[in-house]
Amino acid sequence: MYDFIQKFHSGWAYLALLVLLVTIINSWIGMTSKKEFTPKDRKIAMFGLIATHIQLAVGLILWFVSPLGKAAFGNMSDAATRLTSLEHPLTNIIAIVLITIGWSRHKKAATNEAKFKSIALFYSLGLALILIRIPWHLWF
Repeated sequence: MYDFIQKFHSGWAYLALLVLLVTIINSWIGMTSKKEFTPKDRKIAMFGLIATHIQLAVGLILWFVSPLGKAAFGNMSDAATRLTSLEHPLTNIIAIVLITIGWSRHKKAATNEAKFKSIALFYSLGLALILIRIPWHLWF
């Protein structure tokens, strides 16, 4: 079970990052070209939100069944252990909170530009946090 969850979490990460990147690019284009915020744009942003929340849910399940989750309460002197058991989960929780804030703010925005700006800004901040705390040594 642990191996399946770990492989799913790793595989889904590629999809979540791709969808998040498409969402950000779409929002930046919409904001700079001053186009209308359409239902298609809303769906793209929602897919980014859903993909990252699924990744978070699977990651939290993995953290609780993994030996790395238990290591978070142990010795943190090893940088690789600290990254995978503490820094990666906490930073990604913050990133997904930012993405969720961007989604919520876009719903309250009155103008098309404000909707695109909210998604572009908060999703970009979330992506930046995700990218700085991916355990790259485990990806390659």
